[in-house]
Amino acid sequence: MKRILGAALVALSAGAVVVDAQTKMFGFMDPMPTARLKMLFPKAVAFTPRDKDPLHFTAYAEDVAKRPDAKPIGFAFWTQEIMPEELAYHGSIHMLVGMDNHGILTGVFVDHHTEPYGWFSIEPPEFAAQFDNKSIRDQFVVGEDIDATSRATITLRSAARSIRESSRIIAKAFLSPGGVR
Repeated sequence: MKRILGAALVALSAGAVVVDAQTKMFGFMDPMPTARLKMLFPKAVAFTPRDKDPLHFTAYAEDVAKRPDAKPIGFAFWTQEIMPEELAYHGSIHMLVGMDNHGILTGVFVDHHTEPYGWFSIEPPEFAAQFDNKSIRDQFVVGEDIDATSRATITLRSAARSIRESSRIIAKAFLSPGGVR
């Protein structure tokens, strides 16, 4: 009986460690990253909490509580929530992306990754900066309109593909094709 009880305690402890590891691994996406949203949309005064179909935040230049008919000035989204199947060399790259009403990216934040070469490929500010003011109609091809980095091709291609495809999914859901530049 003591052995069974001891084994059960060990199993429960291991389960708690697994749950804790998952919480740390998947708990990094801030449910309301207001400071970063404000950096993506400096003129915004209000942001909606994440909304579904597809998951996104909406940025407004007016207080929607006072003006329910206010028009959004853009959308922000976590790439991993839009493209969960997109994997880089070592796993997922979680990025927060902002996009205005014309399909122009307002910024990218690399939030979390486990890429072995991420420290010199996707972590430097220059990586995210090259997406500022980029149209979702652009190619997003590493070595052409996205800077290439030796030894990090898979990581860079995955990050660019994730930004491109998730942006296009959001645009298809919320923007009119004629308004996309």
